[in-house]
Amino acid sequence: MKGRFAPSPSGRMHAGNIYAALVAWLVAHSCGGTIVLRIEDLDRERSKREYAEAILRDFAWLGLTWDEGPFYQHDRIRAYDEAFQWLLSHDMLYPCFCTRAEVSANAVRAPHFGEKRVYAGTCRNLAKGEVERLMRSRVPSWRVKVPDKDVAFDDGVYGSYTQNLAQDCGDFLIRRSDGAFAYQLAVVLDDADEGIDSIVRGVDLLPSSPQQLWLRRLLRPQADDPQYAHVPLLVTAGGKRLAKRDHDASLDELKKRYRTAAGVIGHIAFVGGLMPIEEPITPEELKGRFSLASYRVWVSGNIAVPWAS
Repeated sequence: MKGRFAPSPSGRMHAGNIYAALVAWLVAHSCGGTIVLRIEDLDRERSKREYAEAILRDFAWLGLTWDEGPFYQHDRIRAYDEAFQWLLSHDMLYPCFCTRAEVSANAVRAPHFGEKRVYAGTCRNLAKGEVERLMRSRVPSWRVKVPDKDVAFDDGVYGSYTQNLAQDCGDFLIRRSDGAFAYQLAVVLDDADEGIDSIVRGVDLLPSSPQQLWLRRLLRPQADDPQYAHVPLLVTAGGKRLAKRDHDASLDELKKRYRTAAGVIGHIAFVGGLMPIEEPITPEELKGRFSLASYRVWVSGNIAVPWAS
């Protein structure tokens, strides 16, 4: 089994980032597998080199070791472009001239948890002349045409999950209007090309998995389907997902409070249902106690875990 860490270098890590990475590490290593470290720096404006370097130091300090990498998405532009051109040549893409406000206003219906609004397909069947007219005044984004098809898989934590691509998702972005390739395209190619078969991440990305699974089968048919396991989100007392601006959950603050890496890991593992009591522990020590089946029972369908530092 090969899992991965896939942090974005847009700020320092916090407890939520560490929690998801810890579960990913445990899922892979409890089965004798390996971990790939990938820095997801597609957003060049927000991605900073100093944050990427800090991620490497922080994972190493925490004992969350990796076996391959680090790999950087900015080195993968050619692969993304080749996939884009393949989709274009197979008439699976179309230019979209909608603004974010227009997409939101014209959404077909309210989304499922964690999902963006379902795109109404406004630009899917524009006449050639209309496309040419709009091209003269706007730079479009590009969307992939999804079929009216159910995609189902069994999540290692939340169980059976099914999504109809047309009804629950709609045609999704492959390339933004600024020319940057979208996350959905990049992550699918990265996971398949790096041999990732264990994808552990936050439950907010659960609704994206059917889209990515469909795209992976389309673009990398030789790659087996990965095993997904989504983990609950650590949230504030007000129920909001932890963010890098939440000071008390930042790794720097956790270092001050718990002093050692084992102390930080022990606290996060306790809050996140990986240990019945709070005590300092290393990932290597925790590995022998971890069971995905037991963790699934602890989660029991809940999507949020209150964070208390």
